[in-house]
Amino acid sequence: MMFHLRRRAFLQLTAAGAAACWAGGTLAGAQAAAMGDPLISPGARRSKVRVAKVYLGIPNAHWPTPAMDLAREMEVYEDAFAQRAAAFGDVEFPVNQLVTTVEGAQEAATKLAGMDGVLAIHLSMGVTPMLQKILAAGTPTMLFAAPYSGHEWTHFGQIMRNPEGALLDCVLTSDLDQLAAAVRPFRAMHHLREAKIVNVSERESSAEYLQAVRTKFGTEIVRIERDRVLAAYEAVPEAAAKAEARQWIANAEKVVEPSTEEIENSCRLALAFERLLQEEDATTITVDCYGTMYRKLPAFPCIGFTRLNDMGFAGICESDLKSAMTFILMQSLSGNPGFISDPTLDESKPGIILAHCLGSTKMHGPAGEASPYRIRSIMERQEGAVTQVFMPVGQKVTQAELIGTEKILYFTGDVLEAPDTDRGCRTKITVKVDGDLETLWQNWSEGLHRVTCYGDLRTDLKRFCRFKQIELVDEAKKVTA
Repeated sequence: MMFHLRRRAFLQLTAAGAAACWAGGTLAGAQAAAMGDPLISPGARRSKVRVAKVYLGIPNAHWPTPAMDLAREMEVYEDAFAQRAAAFGDVEFPVNQLVTTVEGAQEAATKLAGMDGVLAIHLSMGVTPMLQKILAAGTPTMLFAAPYSGHEWTHFGQIMRNPEGALLDCVLTSDLDQLAAAVRPFRAMHHLREAKIVNVSERESSAEYLQAVRTKFGTEIVRIERDRVLAAYEAVPEAAAKAEARQWIANAEKVVEPSTEEIENSCRLALAFERLLQEEDATTITVDCYGTMYRKLPAFPCIGFTRLNDMGFAGICESDLKSAMTFILMQSLSGNPGFISDPTLDESKPGIILAHCLGSTKMHGPAGEASPYRIRSIMERQEGAVTQVFMPVGQKVTQAELIGTEKILYFTGDVLEAPDTDRGCRTKITVKVDGDLETLWQNWSEGLHRVTCYGDLRTDLKRFCRFKQIELVDEAKKVTA
């Protein structure tokens, strides 16, 4: 079942669930009802992704056949969209029309203001002049072209290299599931524009960075201080915290170091985070947990972050705004939460070990299967409570980091194992890198943190970066300056 909830409605629903929890129930029912499709981040519940769907074709064109009924061909695609409704649950198509002339394309182009993107579907040969009219509107455009639709594909590359094609990318395939993939970059841009990040810190962030992020992506970052967190914490009844803690303990393989009191305090802070997100109409929170907030809160925020990530929100450690932005981007492209890590190398595998004490149990999204976990202390601090998660192995992952607003560093690989050792941070995966491991570590720059998502997001990142004029660098394949 699909639930199309606006973001504030989503937060109100989870708040209602919290009230039930405080009365002695649990949040599970409210969370399950609110999640909807796992591919859709709650970050865009405020409004839907707006996509103009434009079918381009010439009557009686030689390819794919002069006998093609363009209206019927459009119906075939419309049926394909209907069959994949879940993948478009957060998308609306205010423009949905068949264009058969240059004049018709010019008229369609006047409707593109306020659209997140255009999905142009190539039906027959002879559509290039119409496509150029659409591109002139300056809206990011994905062109879907099935085999036999025409010979224009021989010119698409050149168009993309020209200034008028800077906002064009193409999908040349018979796989109709790629219609859903084509809208992912639009979704990511939409989510970033509506995103709001709450930063709990006593330090002011760089005003230049905050403005650059707002200008480039539309993302708002606000700072709140300790007193707001403490007030939200005190507003959570002790009984609610105990009930939440019982769930975490009951679902864990075992509790190793933390006391029950430590876990209850962590869960009380977790519920406070949810309240803060509701108050700020935000979906992402980060805490300066190793800086100005170290030992100044009633508990470490780790379980609270895990809980938010598992719900489809975002909890980011260490006031890492770069990783927060990357997390939102990759969650929007994949529907999955990110795993922020401090890496270390093992060339004998060969692999890079991605480690952090904060691990999320739902790495395949809120509706995905939960991974097993233990409740541990923070390794390097030997205090607090965290989830040591044993993430899935044998699957493709993508790791990335948005550097400033003009570059994304990334690589892909396959998860070889989820090590269980008391060296390094608690949660770990070893990834066999696509490319050259030595090149990767010799090229490494811009600090430790990266964000890892399950899935191969190379193509999605490429399209997003093209539309936002961002340099995309594969760290395992390209030597950087």
